[in-house]
This record gives sequence, C-alpha cells and structure tokens, in this order.
Amino acid sequence: MKRVSIILGLFLIVMAAAYGQNVPKTEVVKLVESSKSWNGAALPGYPAGTPQVTILKITIPPHTALKTHKHPVINAGVVLKGELTVSTETGESMLIKAGEPIVELVNIWHSGKNDGNEPVELIVFYAGIEGTPITVPKGDGARDH
Repeated sequence: MKRVSIILGLFLIVMAAAYGQNVPKTEVVKLVESSKSWNGAALPGYPAGTPQVTILKITIPPHTALKTHKHPVINAGVVLKGELTVSTETGESMLIKAGEPIVELVNIWHSGKNDGNEPVELIVFYAGIEGTPITVPKGDGARDH
C-alpha cells in the first residue's frame, strides 16, 4: 500500500509539472500604488459607513470638456483609449494617455477635457460609502455621473 501511495504521489507531481508547462503564466503589472492624488495632495481617510464600490466606464467624445466637478470619495482610473487632460481651478493639470493610471483628486474642483480626434475611454473605480454621491457637479448639487 505504501508503494502505491508513493507511485501515485510521484505520478501526480510529474503530471502537475507537465501541466504547468502548458499553462500560460499570469502577468501582473502594478499601474499605480499611492496615498496621494495626482497633484500630490494626501488622500483622506475612509469615512465610517457601509462601503460601496462603483466602477464606471466613461466615454468622452472628441473635442469635449466635462463640467467642473469634484469627488467626495477616493477614486482611481485607467485611460483605455485616447488622451485626457485633467485640470484644477487653480491651474494644475495632468495629461493622461492610453494605458496610464490616475489617482483622482478628492474634494477639489476640477474638469477633464478631450482635445483629441478620438473618444477617450476610461475605467474609474470609486471607493465610497453607501448614500454618498461619487461626483458633485459645480453649482448643480449632488448627483452621480
């Protein structure tokens, strides 16, 4: 019985090794890890409450500027296609190209602009609290994207 167990164990090891050679390796690339937003401001602590994660795919048409807004929750995204310029009311700005990440501003008025000839596509992850809007447009009160 002991001999059968050893043979079975060796067989399983050989099969696992052979199988592993045919399986593509998973690639993990860290795009960003930060405790600060893109302009260097420290991210706020997470408020108490029921966590709510929201993930949006946003498409901004060519030659389009978003209205000035702010986010009361921590959020980060990745531009999938195109180029997006994000600017604050104080004149800070950042150009984000396809494949690049951004850790967004929290509670700072800003806007985004697509000056290009193709749509900008981005995925944005919001780490909020249930009942808290993810975006507040300037002058319009609170509402989501």
